[in-house]
Amino acid sequence: MIRLKEKYVKEVIPAMKEKFGYQNDLAVPKIVKVVVNTGFNPNIKDEKRRQEVAHDLALITGQKTKSSPAKKAISSFKTRQGMIIGLTVTLRGQRMYDFLDRLIHVALPRGRDFHGLAEENIDQAGNLNVGIKEQIIFPEIAAESTKNIFGLEVAVVTSAKNHQQGVALLKLLGFPLK
Repeated sequence: MIRLKEKYVKEVIPAMKEKFGYQNDLAVPKIVKVVVNTGFNPNIKDEKRRQEVAHDLALITGQKTKSSPAKKAISSFKTRQGMIIGLTVTLRGQRMYDFLDRLIHVALPRGRDFHGLAEENIDQAGNLNVGIKEQIIFPEIAAESTKNIFGLEVAVVTSAKNHQQGVALLKLLGFPLK
């Protein structure tokens, strides 16, 4: 199986240059970064549960998580400023390509009732946002030993200028779009 970076260089760049008429290889849109994040109920004071979520997210991405504090206090959500309400990981370079390769070819097809990603998940700037309901679709997580099932969001940020270029880039890279 051709790895994602090699596929981008050998197949995607020539196809995008032909389709959109780019003059230079560097003008072709590319994937800039992948942001994986999850949120949890800040009212749960169980530190062990937070550590388990952080451990699972670190296993999935191959990188240590960063905690996301609340920017301001919201009384209806019972949050205070500075309270930890989520975890995030920003992937770039080789880790990003490795994660995307596992996401496309292993994790997404393992999800329940998966029939492809909708094109509506790609915004006007060409970025893809995918919500994953259970972290156990990733092969690094053992479903039998998992106590807490949590959802996560994956944002694939591209340098595409519009929706059409973003869709073409992601389809050529092998993302399962409907």
